[in-house]
Amino acid sequence: MKNKKAVERINSMEEIFDRSSELIARLEEQISEFERLQSDIQKLEAYYTGKDWKNDLRLDETGGLPEGLKRGVLSEDGIYDLLEKNKELLSRLKEDGQA
Repeated sequence: MKNKKAVERINSMEEIFDRSSELIARLEEQISEFERLQSDIQKLEAYYTGKDWKNDLRLDETGGLPEGLKRGVLSEDGIYDLLEKNKELLSRLKEDGQA
């Protein structure tokens, strides 16, 4: 076959190009979604640092909430870790000039 190495090289680069194009498009959409989520995350942080979270936690600890209620938001480590991870990601995006 004529120019076999060139054809193989082009095929290999096309695979990289296609994978990269797809990933970058998905990542751009995810970054946009992450940025849109920030106002809700600010609400979550205000809840966690305010009196409502403490009151809700106290209610949970004293059995004042329904048994089947999902309450991951009352996990101190869980909500703290989520807020810290959010700050880390925002910082990374700002460093890269995204946010």
